[in-house]
Amino acid sequence: MSSPAPQHLVRLVRMTFRPKARAAFLEHFDAAAPRIRAFEGCRHLELWENERFPNVCTTYSLWASEETLARYRESALFGETWAKAKPLFAAAPVARSHRVLREAQGA
Repeated sequence: MSSPAPQHLVRLVRMTFRPKARAAFLEHFDAAAPRIRAFEGCRHLELWENERFPNVCTTYSLWASEETLARYRESALFGETWAKAKPLFAAAPVARSHRVLREAQGA
């Protein structure tokens, strides 16, 4: 019998930066990440780099619920963080939310 899927929301946000703006974003992420991670409902936060295109990064975050993510997105912290990141984009970011449907069990 499989165990129930973890109850959290997975949020992926793919961001394409102007190549010369990538370093500024990384500096901004490093400063903002502890505050985002400490936000109520945030369970995990990572920044991924595309293997072939280093100016394409994706944030992977786990949230306790859709409601906690919504509270973050309505917060001053999000507004401040996004305002600093937005001018660095080369293309519109793509955000997706997911829920775990099935968790694979080990052998």
